[in-house]
Amino acid sequence: MLRSDIDNSSAPARRSMLAKIIREQTVGRQTELVAMLRKHGHVATQSSVSRDLRELGVAKMGDRYVIPDAAVPAKNDFSSLKQFVNARLSAGTNLTVLKTTVGSAQSVAVAIDTAQWPEVIGTISGDDTIFIATAGAREQRKLEQRLLALFGR
Repeated sequence: MLRSDIDNSSAPARRSMLAKIIREQTVGRQTELVAMLRKHGHVATQSSVSRDLRELGVAKMGDRYVIPDAAVPAKNDFSSLKQFVNARLSAGTNLTVLKTTVGSAQSVAVAIDTAQWPEVIGTISGDDTIFIATAGAREQRKLEQRLLALFGR
């Protein structure tokens, strides 16, 4: 196990460099990011880069990583994520399915989790789909209202 996986004191500097790399270069693989970070003197592993990408709200558009709206959005600022959300579907009393553009689901799910909405129990995200669990039908309706207010459609 590398020291950076135990000691996260270098995480802010690593994330800053990661954001700079993504803004300035076309990068589509985490292994490339690990190598680039190491060239800049940051100890990084695929797992630390994966966590950093999530934390920064990075999305994958096609074959490259992007930071929405050039600036890293605040975790509860959904306006920059609106461009990635396509549709909402109910899948039962306690489950809502949120569709996003390819590679954006994880960033949107992190924003939802970080917002700590009382009606949301948790999220599971894939590449372009998020499953959002609620406690019941009333909470699901509240979630639907939030999603419509944030993303429209």
